[in-house]
Amino acid sequence: MNIEELQTYCLSKKEVTEDFPFDADTLVFKVLGKMFVLVSLEKWEAGQKGINLKCDPDYAEELRAEYDAFTPGYHMNKKHWNTIDLTRDEISPKFLTELIDHSYAMVVKGMPKKMRDSLK
Repeated sequence: MNIEELQTYCLSKKEVTEDFPFDADTLVFKVLGKMFVLVSLEKWEAGQKGINLKCDPDYAEELRAEYDAFTPGYHMNKKHWNTIDLTRDEISPKFLTELIDHSYAMVVKGMPKKMRDSLK
């Protein structure tokens, strides 16, 4: 998956916006103002494709144990976020979209009911 496909996929989800809240390098996708995907564009362009995604803590541990591409979230809460090295062949585009969907769902799950209901 290239950066344009990633962007298109993330923006196709309900109420998602993209932003650069930290610096001109870190592209952040948010659902109703809450982050669910972070990407360093500078690293991506340099061939170090990676992505930070929110994850259920137990599932995050399982993924880290099973795949070398998964590490605790860089500059994030290590319990709830994974950094995924997308240069490894073990991460297929289909698997990546499933992980993005999971991240989106985890963020939505943590929202107040009124916000969750606005996404239906």
